[in-house]
Amino acid sequence: MGYSRQNLYKQAKEAARQKAVLYQVKQLIDQQRKLLSRCGTKKLYHLIKSELASLGLKVGRDKLFEIMRHYGLLIRPAKRYVQTTMSKHWLRKWPNLIKEQKITHADQVWVSDITYLKTQQGACYLNLITDMFSRKIVGYAVADNMEAETMATALKMAIANRLNPAQLTIHHSDRGLQYCSEEYAELTRSNNIQLSMTENGDPYENALAERMNRTLKEEFGLYRKMDNLQQAKLLVAEGVELYNSKRPHLALKMSTPDEVYKAKIPAA
Repeated sequence: MGYSRQNLYKQAKEAARQKAVLYQVKQLIDQQRKLLSRCGTKKLYHLIKSELASLGLKVGRDKLFEIMRHYGLLIRPAKRYVQTTMSKHWLRKWPNLIKEQKITHADQVWVSDITYLKTQQGACYLNLITDMFSRKIVGYAVADNMEAETMATALKMAIANRLNPAQLTIHHSDRGLQYCSEEYAELTRSNNIQLSMTENGDPYENALAERMNRTLKEEFGLYRKMDNLQQAKLLVAEGVELYNSKRPHLALKMSTPDEVYKAKIPAA
């Protein structure tokens, strides 16, 4: 065949080496996917690059992408979700206060949105409150209804964990009935929080809050049908904890929301 025995052995040895590299990288990926099952390639590379270096594996981000494609581990986008906002009501609506806001610190602006979760017993609802500066989920509530009292549980959690209660915080949301209720408005007034809302039903005015719903659903398994409300609550609590403390964030230069919430974004 025109190949020397030495060359044949060399090729076999290289193939074995490449197979061993693939196996080691796959193990590192699997370790991270146990916690962050839908973590994308860029974030995975950030999480495992130090271990790759310690093992002497020369695998860059593009190579990692090829390996994940080889094993069928690339993430496919999940389907879009049903709208839950009921904005056609007579209650007072507040103007958009964050259009020209420059976000410089934690608890300056919180964004909130409600989405639905599917269970075998019927739909339940998730209200998330996210700090705009750090992308940290500072409050959440899961219930089998969207009443103002139950959804306000998320706001009470955020208030309890706020770094500086004396500092004014803007709470931004859509014009949903829950956010416009007197109960919700009174809770904000009594805690140095100013309400802000989208105008003309434009989803881009609350894009971060809607994106947070998708992230938690798609990356932490909340898009699937769960057994019951109790299981939904447990999975949401677990997802929020992993998102805040373990998942590196592209917008935060690969820091986690917890790291940035109490510190500034690291320099490039």
